Amino acid sequence: MLKKDNLPLGILLGFLTPVAAFFLYYFFVIRMQHNDVGLGQFLGILKDNRQMIPKLTSICLLLNGLVFFLYTRKRMDITAKGIFLMTMLYAIGILLLKLIR
Repeated sequence: MLKKDNLPLGILLGFLTPVAAFFLYYFFVIRMQHNDVGLGQFLGILKDNRQMIPKLTSICLLLNGLVFFLYTRKRMDITAKGIFLMTMLYAIGILLLKLIR
């Protein structure tokens, strides 16, 4: 499935990659520094400290850039377009969150 060159796969990868990066960030950064912070507590901290959300989302989008690069290197341009589309939607969401606060 990952070897196909289609737009729905790119959209799915573009959506799930930052979600996976969020959990990797939680387990390898937050959990290593503060062993007593659970995932629910971390989400509560994000809820109370809303200015952290755009910063964390931007960090998570870095992994999207890596996946985009890999798919463009393989010449799977249609899938790369889907990844780029989702990256832009995340970026618009970040801008809206910065404007709303």
